[in-house]
Amino acid sequence: MAALRMAAGRRKRWLKTGAKALVVLAALYGMLRWFEYSQVYHPTRELEASPAGLGMAFEEARFQAGDGVALHGWFFPAGSDSPRRALTLLVCHGNGGNISHRLGLCAALRKTGAGVFIFDYRGYGQSGGQPSEEGTYRDAQAACAWLRQKGFAAQHIIAFGESLGGAVATELAVREATGGLVLESTFTSVPDLGAELFPWLPVRWLSTIKYDTRRKLPRVRVPVLVMHSRGDGLIPFRHATENFAAAHEPKAFGELQGDHNDPVYDEPAFAGALEPFLHRIEARPTP
Repeated sequence: MAALRMAAGRRKRWLKTGAKALVVLAALYGMLRWFEYSQVYHPTRELEASPAGLGMAFEEARFQAGDGVALHGWFFPAGSDSPRRALTLLVCHGNGGNISHRLGLCAALRKTGAGVFIFDYRGYGQSGGQPSEEGTYRDAQAACAWLRQKGFAAQHIIAFGESLGGAVATELAVREATGGLVLESTFTSVPDLGAELFPWLPVRWLSTIKYDTRRKLPRVRVPVLVMHSRGDGLIPFRHATENFAAAHEPKAFGELQGDHNDPVYDEPAFAGALEPFLHRIEARPTP
């Protein structure tokens, strides 16, 4: 009997030790997931500016993602006399702030003569929900569907991705018919960038958020423009060259000036790369 009691006591101690270990592991896992999420997404809810200050016509857009999440965006139509009034640049923005922080980009893109549609992912600005990788992909698809409902042909919708938005725009070009893809200051993948920013962590093993732009680019069958600055202090220039190498022809590369969060759209190099790309899309035969 004494031996049985001792064995039972040992089993209880092992169970307690195992339970404590599981709690510790669960806490560590939760901390890792929180750290990963906090590094990828930096949304803000408050809209700090209005497009009315740009002096351009705009439309407030309210629509829903495929899973029912309410989304918000601004549409800047091209002028009725613009030769590019049939074209629209669908802007997938970066991981920080919201659409109110991209009004300068919208104004620069509108100068091309094309329309501009910018939207907030779930969890950003006035869009509902919380951000996630699959969620941002669904949000971009919903924005693309909104434009098609407005009467824009798929081949006239150009996915424009800024930073993290480049990964979202690339997935959009894989899932939906579009007319072109622009990657501005975009990484090859989150694990690639994370391994560079946190070399002491086993990022590639732990990462659950991928945004693997480079792996998806070979599946994109529309013209691709890659734009990046050698002075980008957050996403090294090599990410752009590797993305460019992975893309199919027809493709083009534009070298920008400035750091990652500088207003690169104000530099002549930005328009200098974008203009011939738009000309190329306009010259393509209608499928």
